[in-house]
Amino acid sequence: MGIIIKPLVTEKMTAITDKANNRFGFVVRPEANKLEIKKEIEALYNVTVVDVNTMRYDGKNKSRYTRAGIINGRKSAFKKAIVTLKEGDTIDFYSNI
Repeated sequence: MGIIIKPLVTEKMTAITDKANNRFGFVVRPEANKLEIKKEIEALYNVTVVDVNTMRYDGKNKSRYTRAGIINGRKSAFKKAIVTLKEGDTIDFYSNI
């Protein structure tokens, strides 16, 4: 296992979830394919996955100004998966808080 890194809970994903109640986003490992993502989501959350859409994001250059000067760095690249569940299924990310 270990394909799913974390669920995406952002304003953009919340807007997508509000439009279609059965869509959820996850950050996954870059080498994971759609079948592996589907199996792990179904095993972890006990739901039926209908569709998986994936997209890759490049890391972005970041710089910040400090007293010691400019510090340059780079954010990591990642892969995002948007999972569509069967009608009626849902995932509650906040149930164990």
